[in-house]
Amino acid sequence: MALGEHLVELRNRLVISAITVLLLSIVGWLVFPWVFEALKKPILEASGEDSINALINFQGVGTGLNVRLQMSAYVGLILSSPMIMLQIWLFVMPGLHRNERKYAIGFFGAAIPLFFIGCAAGYWAVNQLVPVLMSFTPNQDGVSQIIPYDDYLNLLTKTMLAFGIAFVVPVVMVLVNFLGLVRGKTMLKAWRWIIFISVLFTAIMVPTPEPITLLAMSASMASLFFAAIVIALIHDRRKGVGTDAELDDDEASTVEGPSSLDEDDDR
Repeated sequence: MALGEHLVELRNRLVISAITVLLLSIVGWLVFPWVFEALKKPILEASGEDSINALINFQGVGTGLNVRLQMSAYVGLILSSPMIMLQIWLFVMPGLHRNERKYAIGFFGAAIPLFFIGCAAGYWAVNQLVPVLMSFTPNQDGVSQIIPYDDYLNLLTKTMLAFGIAFVVPVVMVLVNFLGLVRGKTMLKAWRWIIFISVLFTAIMVPTPEPITLLAMSASMASLFFAAIVIALIHDRRKGVGTDAELDDDEASTVEGPSSLDEDDDR
């Protein structure tokens, strides 16, 4: 395809993704009351446990409308994530070999549920985070915890999306290995960084005082990374990538250089 055709294809994929987000944002608008009750639950539980006078505040006349629009857009973005990932894959797929395209089924079969599991883990993390942050408020007469809901909504959605993306990264690692871009041994060499980043990410996103939560969340994230590395190592061993053997043309993408073009001309 020419450059202009690639740009047209990219435009079509972006339009489909945008329409999907828009339609599912309408669904988010309709389910706003239920979502609002679910999202304010951590604040109510934290204020009840610590006996803190916590108030959810909507500043300004149009804040309620703004919050509902934001929440509808976030719901639409989360629900449309499978379609967005599908459009990304359909844009990249024409440049891949036939055997590389079959990885799409495994990629979507693992990435989509892991993304939603990560979002659920992010919601759970906020449930652990809110009581810790609210515990610093002085529990005295005349002191109230006034929480701007738009700030709280940003914290919640960013945490959920961060965990969702973090849970999908191992699947991307397996995909780039199957495409022949990164070897499993190369991933394994970074095992120290994997453990450090998993603990650091969990400590930042879930700053709970008890170490059990930190270790459990860090171990779950690190286990996903190491599972991806194990799959990559098995794949490399099966394909013989660990030695000096090269993959066949049907097993990996190749970039045709001048020599290969000359050979085609000779034929």
